[in-house]
Amino acid sequence: MTSNGLLHPDGVADSGKKPPLNRADEVKELLDAVQKLIIPFIHAADEDANIKHTGHGLVIPGGVPRTVLVESHPPEQLEKLLDFQTPHEGGGKDGLLDMLQKILQYSVNTWDQGFMDKLYASTDAVGLVSELILAVLNTNVHVYQVSPVLTLIEKHTTRLLASLIGFDSPHAGGISQPGGSASNSSALVIARNTLFPETKTAGLGGRRFVLFTSAHGHYSLEKAAQMFGFGSDAVKSVPVDAVGCMKPDALDAMIEAAKQAGETPFFVNATAGTTVLGSYDPLDAIADVCAKHGLWMHVDGSWGGSVIFNAELKASRLKGIERADSVVITPHKMLSVPMTCSFLIGKDLRQFWSAMTLPAGYLFHTTPPTATSIHDLADLTPQCGRRGDSLKLHLSLTYHGLSHFCAALTRAFNTAAHLAALLAAHPDFVLVSPCPPPCLQVCFYRARGGALGADGAANGGTTERLVRRLVRRGWMVDFAPGGRGGMVRVVVGLGTRRGTVEGLVRALEEVAGEEGV
Repeated sequence: MTSNGLLHPDGVADSGKKPPLNRADEVKELLDAVQKLIIPFIHAADEDANIKHTGHGLVIPGGVPRTVLVESHPPEQLEKLLDFQTPHEGGGKDGLLDMLQKILQYSVNTWDQGFMDKLYASTDAVGLVSELILAVLNTNVHVYQVSPVLTLIEKHTTRLLASLIGFDSPHAGGISQPGGSASNSSALVIARNTLFPETKTAGLGGRRFVLFTSAHGHYSLEKAAQMFGFGSDAVKSVPVDAVGCMKPDALDAMIEAAKQAGETPFFVNATAGTTVLGSYDPLDAIADVCAKHGLWMHVDGSWGGSVIFNAELKASRLKGIERADSVVITPHKMLSVPMTCSFLIGKDLRQFWSAMTLPAGYLFHTTPPTATSIHDLADLTPQCGRRGDSLKLHLSLTYHGLSHFCAALTRAFNTAAHLAALLAAHPDFVLVSPCPPPCLQVCFYRARGGALGADGAANGGTTERLVRRLVRRGWMVDFAPGGRGGMVRVVVGLGTRRGTVEGLVRALEEVAGEEGV
């Protein structure tokens, strides 16, 4: 061993004559090979889209039912097919490609038009590029020193989102977070530490903190309450109206009751696009209640908040959002940006810093007094390890432009409205969603002659059978609890075609006939 203790990768002492690195050639070789697997995977979804209007997907020949969307197996069987091995000696390129082939074969192809199951869809070409660039850079956006460009991109992107929301303060901005749940959790800590600064160091003390969210709000608030010592009972569920919107008068009454009970209300979570019905809470009226009681107003716009990119949709669904203290926007849900990409946006980033900063002199070397001078972004978040997820939205906007998202949102909402209208006019379906729906979900029951039975379990059973049978035809939709048992929930994506939803209705008719319902 040499005096400096350096060894070559093969274990030979470093004599100063190092073999040339060939990492660039290795990357090129692997990317060229992997591309030959990826392109057919995406191309198959494009081909499948051409016949989706018929109600069927392309069937791939083989021994098992397999569509472009998915070759479905139960977990135990799939584990055997994948035959996971961890070799002592690596399998090299051939072993890698063999595993990648299996991964693609047995995974859900979200590029397929028939994927209408969850609150996200496929990404696009620029999305793939953005993920590749992040892997090439492989840096941590925690301090400016090691990620100067990605830091500035995050600050630029969050200022843009703040502006679109209507936060016009020079201190407005935000941070990226690993998903909407993390964004909601961070908002909860920032709110508590801002309104009650002593809790940052002394903890909850004798206070019984409570927070309020819609009965249709996301479960992440309860998880956060458990993590931060409030307990899930501290999350008060506010009743909703017939279309799933929080009732501001009920919120006001519940806050008053909490005060009378010796509790400490501090946080209200309004939802912009609920998980099942896609409802938008009345933000202006909720803001009035928060102002009356001095509470932090947070808007969970993880799903529906992306309509800030469309002025008409924003005006009709987000009136009053600029009055919030914090807002979550999650582009990986509605805007086809790769997962994960979520942001917590605030009207005053100095609050984020005051609430989150800790004296870690080995990492953070400045104490910035203004939002514009904060460049070590991990000082604003619970996470020290931070991926540069802002790049994904930034590159998508660079490639497509703001006008693309505005127009695409209009088309998507029109497509969802078209699906709702088709179901409303159909004699054998009962539409639950308003027509047109408030967001991109459409919820309904199958009921011959429009006569939905009173047996919720039977209705839910019918729904589940239809949903499972649709998979064999190349469609994935979901089901969710409804007023009369489980109902079908379909999610329209940014790129969903009008013909696709027409094909879905045909497929539903046919599988219902096969099931005899």
